[in-house]
Amino acid sequence: MEIRRSGSQPSGKGPANYFTGTVWIDPLFDAADPARVLGASVSFDPGARTAWHTHPLGQTLMVTAGCGWAQREGGPVEEIRPGDVIWFPPGEKHWHGATAKAGMAHISIVEKLDGKSADWMEQVTDQQYQA
Repeated sequence: MEIRRSGSQPSGKGPANYFTGTVWIDPLFDAADPARVLGASVSFDPGARTAWHTHPLGQTLMVTAGCGWAQREGGPVEEIRPGDVIWFPPGEKHWHGATAKAGMAHISIVEKLDGKSADWMEQVTDQQYQA
């Protein structure tokens, strides 16, 4: 058994090549091999969002606070709120983040395939974000 105490892992600012705006990532868990699941709590300031990306084995988001938006390529921008659980299938291009006026936080759970959990792409443009 392993207990990871709350606050024992430092928060990190989301890197500018993967995010627009201020985003904080708090690691929650990263299972050792042969397991491949990892989780983080991610907080977005108003207007902050991810870049377009995919996950080789999919991604589950559990919204914990605020109000956000999520979009899969070719689909509408969807509002997401606390208690919502969002599933992006493997390889589905998508983005997620806060609305323009309210912050949002979610827990992200992904699995690594050959050590990789995400493929990052281009930034979400302001036009795409405000659609």
